[in-house]
Amino acid sequence: MQKNLNRILEWAVVALLSVMLLSVLWGVLTRYIFADQSSWTDELARFMLIWVSILGAAYVSGKNAHIAIDLLPDSMSEKKKLKLEMLTSVIISIFVFMIFIIGGLRYIYISFKLGQTSAALEIPMGYVYLILPISGLIIIFFKIHAMIASRKALKLVE
Repeated sequence: MQKNLNRILEWAVVALLSVMLLSVLWGVLTRYIFADQSSWTDELARFMLIWVSILGAAYVSGKNAHIAIDLLPDSMSEKKKLKLEMLTSVIISIFVFMIFIIGGLRYIYISFKLGQTSAALEIPMGYVYLILPISGLIIIFFKIHAMIASRKALKLVE
């Protein structure tokens, strides 16, 4: 299931990057060729960048390829290294739950409650912020999977 989810995320990020690229190209084309830039291109590219960045973080979390300082784990025994991986997954899960899920849902609620819309596209901003809890749930799923794998490996080491 984890591989399938990563494959879906991979294609979603590619699709979002493609939309962002087309938006920027259309903006450049309308500005320099037609001398009248489309008003929506910058805003769409900005929203796509937000979604690509946050979904990209979830994708990297699933690949376990995030930036890490590995000086400490390299000097530990296998057992301690696995325990540290479990602790790291717990800390990341708590952080993501608090910031991405709880904070993101509050942000979405407030933006819908206030009727906040984007200037050029006139879409509710809650839809832009929706990526926070979506990515948060995905990251927590990957971290739970990593904790289960570390626990299984820890039982083999003991």
